[in-house]
Amino acid sequence: MALNTHIAQTAVDFQGLAVLRRSANADKTDQDTLRQVAGQFESLFVNMMLKSMRDASLGEGILDSSQSDMYQDMADQQLAMDLSSSGGLGLQDVIVRQMGGTPANKENQNGTDALTNAIDSIKVRPALSSVELQPLAKALVNEVDSASELTKEKADMSFDSPASFVEKLWSMAKKAGDKIGVAAEAILSQAALETGWGKHVIEHKSGESTHNLFNIKADSRWDGDKAAIGTVEYRNGVAVKEQAQFRSYDDYQQSFDDYVDFLQTQPRYQKALQHTDNPNEFIDELHKAGYATDPAYADKIKRIMNSETLAQISQQAAYS
Repeated sequence: MALNTHIAQTAVDFQGLAVLRRSANADKTDQDTLRQVAGQFESLFVNMMLKSMRDASLGEGILDSSQSDMYQDMADQQLAMDLSSSGGLGLQDVIVRQMGGTPANKENQNGTDALTNAIDSIKVRPALSSVELQPLAKALVNEVDSASELTKEKADMSFDSPASFVEKLWSMAKKAGDKIGVAAEAILSQAALETGWGKHVIEHKSGESTHNLFNIKADSRWDGDKAAIGTVEYRNGVAVKEQAQFRSYDDYQQSFDDYVDFLQTQPRYQKALQHTDNPNEFIDELHKAGYATDPAYADKIKRIMNSETLAQISQQAAYS
């Protein structure tokens, strides 16, 4: 049996509840009906939450009136329906599973009976008071603030020029350099070559950044997140396209931290760490130890590191 959802699609009210109850009782096994009933139940919950949140507000604005309250309530009802129909809070799937997602048995003979009882209980349950809602409202605000901060952080850590690359990463590179005794310019020059000044940081298929500034591969020693991409390696002096797994980090600070740990824990890089007082020799020894297969790898990094452009940008970043 299919549920007539004309009322449910336009407003959430007690007439809609009556339709839901009759439909649930008429066919306790039809999955389409159960899903629509569960969706309406979710929209009721969302609408109650919105209403309680508005009741907990500081007060009315100078333009508020009974008419504006009525239209606000209608808008909230429609918003609740739209949220539910687009996936909402995920309650619909939970309700379907609990109330009728599996064949009826003696322990759960009529899942929709429980659902209709729950619908009935909504009619008499009062909305949350302002005091009761304050913790919920505060939690929701905190979630929004956290999401905003993450979005802002992501935007702040995008690089549109070599200058922005150096400026935004300078302090992290300086800390990493201090740990191993090498100049921040050497570390940033290597990261600049590996990522094209931050414009080509490896991404997951979803488009999310790996924050891998040094293109460290994810071999058997790595148990964290990773991303697979096509890469070019030089075998016997010949460029060959290969597929490889690369490490993924939560942020760029983790990338710098892992870079330091990677060099300090790998025996083959110990000679490079003995030449950190001379950035050019440090880069040469990294290359000799097999950090990259490109024959010109060290020369490319040193050209960046010894350029007038990097010198000017680094000086500005150091004093900013």
